Amino acid sequence: MKVVTAAEMRQIDQDTIEGIGIPGIVLMETAGHAIVRAIEQYYPTCHRIGIFVGKGNNGGDGLVIARQLAHAGRDIHLFLVSPADNFTGDAEINLQIAKRLTGNFGNPQAARKGGLRIEEILTDTALKSDANIASCELLVDAIFGTGLRGAVRAPMAPIIDTINNRSIPILSVDLPSGLDADTGNPLGTCVQADRTVTIGLPKRGLLVHPGAEFAGKLEVVDIGFPEQVIDAQGIKVNWTTATQASQWVPPRPPASHKGIYGRVLIVAGSTGMTGAAALASEAALRAGAGLVTLATPKHLNPILESLLPEVMTLPLPETDAGSLSVSASSAILEFAEETKSVLAIGPGLSQHPDTVRLVHQLVRENREQALNLRMVVDADGLNALSQAPEVITLLDREAILTPHPGEMSRLTSSSIPSLEADRIRAAQQFASEHNLMLVFKGAPTVTGLPNGDVWINSTGNPGMATGGMGDVLTGIIAGLMAQGHSSETAAVLGVYLHGVAGDIVAEALGMHGLIASDVLKAVPRAIASLVV
Repeated sequence: MKVVTAAEMRQIDQDTIEGIGIPGIVLMETAGHAIVRAIEQYYPTCHRIGIFVGKGNNGGDGLVIARQLAHAGRDIHLFLVSPADNFTGDAEINLQIAKRLTGNFGNPQAARKGGLRIEEILTDTALKSDANIASCELLVDAIFGTGLRGAVRAPMAPIIDTINNRSIPILSVDLPSGLDADTGNPLGTCVQADRTVTIGLPKRGLLVHPGAEFAGKLEVVDIGFPEQVIDAQGIKVNWTTATQASQWVPPRPPASHKGIYGRVLIVAGSTGMTGAAALASEAALRAGAGLVTLATPKHLNPILESLLPEVMTLPLPETDAGSLSVSASSAILEFAEETKSVLAIGPGLSQHPDTVRLVHQLVRENREQALNLRMVVDADGLNALSQAPEVITLLDREAILTPHPGEMSRLTSSSIPSLEADRIRAAQQFASEHNLMLVFKGAPTVTGLPNGDVWINSTGNPGMATGGMGDVLTGIIAGLMAQGHSSETAAVLGVYLHGVAGDIVAEALGMHGLIASDVLKAVPRAIASLVV
């Protein structure tokens, strides 16, 4: 699913109205219908509903919602946060309809028709003293949407604060009022929604933090924007959904055998970090790879053989510190070339100078010998690359790097706060500049592709913020690559499945105490959830 900026959404709206000929008021009516359906689904018992509307199109959506809910028998109280005379365009048309339906504008205590009443609330003082809001069971925020310019100031800022301070569920229409649609940052004061129903396409600011926290639970509703209009925008940012991910997971044919599901060679492990090697290796199998071999320091071989009965091992020369020696590079490349394995490098590898040289050597020789081995580089493999940026240029566009913020900071020489301020731009820029795949792990994980496309992940939870999760992700991605997925698909789908597995575990066990091996065991269930 495409993810838009505010400007892109405005252009889609304009082109639909002016180019295709669908009137704006028809789109507004359709949006209102869609959001009413969401309210009926999620808040079926809320009879008294307060709807806050601004003077623009977001307020117009709110007016349609109010009319339709009242028609369905709900008791609706409309709070105008701008003077009625300031409403324009389609919003003004819908306000006039609402006024004619009530026949009591300016006298909110008068008898009304259809369960609908209207009053102006232009200050927080008026709102605090209004007895009508106290009886509401749900508040609908249709104040600003994506049309906000600049910081929220008085009188709206204190009104929003007062709304937030009420112990009543809040549903925002399209975007929590006060949220920057592009960055996810609050523009001063912002509505804290329990649920946001966004119209047409998700906005960037709803998917990144802190915007995702202000939005609460997110739902996207289709109101009929034509595909050709959306495609004409050349939108580069995407949101990975179950619908998309399921297209990448075909069922296995009855005549399957291990040889058709590929091989993975994991280069991992050192003294004190055998767990990372074990997690990555088993994850590749859990993701469906036919055969997995673990290349590891020879003194760790007995330990890892006993831990991983389904994984083959390749014991290799080691340093005095118990990490892999640079002299192991020829054996690794020969094995990978002979077996046509995907090469995953880094989990628990250590930053021993000789091991760092091994990573550099593997990348160089893969390029110089034209071996064309597809690589996934994580953890200490990334730390090794950050010490020699020129080696990164030797990776081809099939390579996948999977840094967390600290590793990304070392790769880019940028501060973590600056990277976190715009995760989308950081992933997109690095992947484009280096012509490879970049999985920027975090909340949310963002995958940048060489062509400038970006995928924002929609799965996962805070319980996954614990050691070993990245090792599992490395194995999943490598396992998908081995099965014939393109590097692009393996990266995006691997991140999605990793998050689904984490969500499965969180639902069963809770988030506190969730560990990487729990997620590892849930990977097959995550895949099964997508198989049609």
